[in-house]
This record gives sequence, C-alpha cells and structure tokens, in this order.
Amino acid sequence: MQNAQYTLLTAKELSEHIKFKPDYINRKLKDNVFFEGQHYIQPFGSRKVFYLLENVLKEMYKASSPQEQKIVIPLTRGGMCNG
Repeated sequence: MQNAQYTLLTAKELSEHIKFKPDYINRKLKDNVFFEGQHYIQPFGSRKVFYLLENVLKEMYKASSPQEQKIVIPLTRGGMCNG
C-alpha cells in the first residue's frame, strides 16, 4: 500500500456512510466484496478491522450497468460463451 491518507472506519462507522448494517458488512461483504489490503486492514495482526472509506466508496460506485459488464455464459463441458 502506498503512503496515502485513508479514512479508517470501523464497521459501525462505515455503516453510517454506506447504509448497510455493521453485522452485514462484517459477515457478507468482508472477504466477498471487500478484500484485505484493498478495502480493509487489520493493523498489527490484530482482530480489529478498519475499512478504508475511499476504497470502499470507489468499489460501490463501479459501473454495474449491463452495457459495461462482460456477459459470460458457462457451458456444461466447462467452456465459456461470451454473449
């Protein structure tokens, strides 16, 4: 990670910004949508988790329109069809 200024927030503080409950952030979003080192850190190897507000917001505002997403259809024999 670079020497940049990040806003470090707990799940409870982050929930006020992104309107998800803290428990949902920690159980569902952490490690599925938000990844360690990119969206959150655990300083000094502790259990405490701090979310990086700027990176979380950037992830939330990524393009999600069908025109900008690549559509991939899995085939039965393991292949992929780009549609």
